[in-house]
Amino acid sequence: MPKKIPSRRKAHADGPAASNDNLAAKLERLKKIVARCESALVAYSGGVDSTFLLSVAREVLGERLLAVTAASAVVQPDEVAGAKRLAKKLGVAHEIIHTNEVMEERFCSNPPERCYYCKETLFSKLTALAGERGLACVLEASNADDTGDYRPGLRAVKELGVKSPLIEAGLTKAEIRALSRKRNLSTWNKPALACLASRFPYGERITIEKLDRVLRGEKYILSLGFRSCRLRSYGALARIEVPEEEIKKLLEAGVRRRVAARLKKLGFQYVTVDLEGYRAGSMNETLPAAKRKHP
Repeated sequence: MPKKIPSRRKAHADGPAASNDNLAAKLERLKKIVARCESALVAYSGGVDSTFLLSVAREVLGERLLAVTAASAVVQPDEVAGAKRLAKKLGVAHEIIHTNEVMEERFCSNPPERCYYCKETLFSKLTALAGERGLACVLEASNADDTGDYRPGLRAVKELGVKSPLIEAGLTKAEIRALSRKRNLSTWNKPALACLASRFPYGERITIEKLDRVLRGEKYILSLGFRSCRLRSYGALARIEVPEEEIKKLLEAGVRRRVAARLKKLGFQYVTVDLEGYRAGSMNETLPAAKRKHP
């Protein structure tokens, strides 16, 4: 009998999951989609979606499977280490490749299409690697919710023939969390993460130093007990996003002073709190409505 996972406070803002019957039907659909590949390379970050996809792929494809994690300046080092541990626990062969986006002008100049250039580089490498290893498909873990946001990286996915089984199966983030919990995956309630480059407004140049400053600032805020955090960087100004229900905690005198002092020590001159709280893709709010449509 599977071990029951204790209830935890919700650490995300996903919509409702489907009924059990609908979830079961979507899971079967996903298995059939993966099975058609016969063998696959999975782009694996160690997050909620890619861990669930890897778990299903392991069940369906057995050892005809390779998980590959990209390590770079825009990826939190702890996430790479975590992906390595999870892949081992799932019994999947795992490799780490290194990418160097911040050396490419089209990426570090930070245009609205930045994610497209990043994914084009990454999935070109993964497609080539899959060919070298004799693996029939490259799978990535975008979910159905992602199609409603500005995600230029999905255009690169389509152009390179990479498959998105979770989108094809119609699985949303909430449904993936629910199914992950049923599978006893430790990531079922993991807060959403994103590339560190997403912390900068379009047009602001991305450098290794700026990425490191954001990473260190976020790690400090999280060390104070916040469930999730985004430290948005605007030159000398920091805009902090935490879950809406935790804004009050952030504004407590002791916490507020400590956070401000630490961020100023890291090089920020001004420290602000976003009163709307954390929301995915908040940097896209500056784009025209027509631009934010799924490319």
